[in-house]
Amino acid sequence: MQIDLSGRTALVTGSTQGIGRAVAVGLARAGATAVVNGRDPDRVAAVVRELEQEVPGGAFRGVAADVATAEGARTVLEAEPVVDVLVNNLGIFGAKPVLEVDDDEWRRYFEVNVLSGVRLAREYLPGMVERGWGRVQFVASDSAVAIPAEMVHYGVTKTALLAVSRGYAKAVAGTGVTVNTVMAGPTHTGGVEDFARSLVGEDLPWDEAQRRFMREHRPQSLLQRLIEPEEIASMCTYLASDAASATTGGALRVDGGYVDAILP
Repeated sequence: MQIDLSGRTALVTGSTQGIGRAVAVGLARAGATAVVNGRDPDRVAAVVRELEQEVPGGAFRGVAADVATAEGARTVLEAEPVVDVLVNNLGIFGAKPVLEVDDDEWRRYFEVNVLSGVRLAREYLPGMVERGWGRVQFVASDSAVAIPAEMVHYGVTKTALLAVSRGYAKAVAGTGVTVNTVMAGPTHTGGVEDFARSLVGEDLPWDEAQRRFMREHRPQSLLQRLIEPEEIASMCTYLASDAASATTGGALRVDGGYVDAILP
């Protein structure tokens, strides 16, 4: 399959590491100008330089802003007023007994995991509709439909993204703009590696720690390993393309068979 995103501008939030970074690479390799986002200006600039080396001929820009805030969203909009592909990847997670999650933490999770994407989609979708082409994606998780007992607050925010995505897809029906959710399964990022070690032991060799984490805490996985970020990026790149023009309002699973259901 040939995917050509030449001439498109793609903004990926939270893209200085992990899934977001891999998505930026995938979109740039397909020809898009990938806009890298993070909170730290030095870190954003450094990642842009890294990616320019990693993807010879790839086009990258950076915008430093905390898109979990309205002010940060405005900064991004001023820096990148026209975006053709928006990938709302920014998210936080962490294990905590649900009865110990206070109001402030619930609000923080909704600001970061939900409202960051809501704000940017609300602002960028009208321009996409006017131009007759656009792609919006929300990166959710298997936790949206298989709520993990150790982080209910995280799972609830990912469930919310399924509804947000479907609702926005309805709002732009028939316009040439698509809106979808990508449901990532347990993925091998630095944060997940730290999380896994916190559950199975800090001193174990990584291969052993990963096997134990999957066996004890994610036994439903049919893949029986963590997913690599590039595997998530492949789905995001496809959804950003003309080849995915008939896919909208969907929740597409890249979960390694984690969710034991035919539908999300």
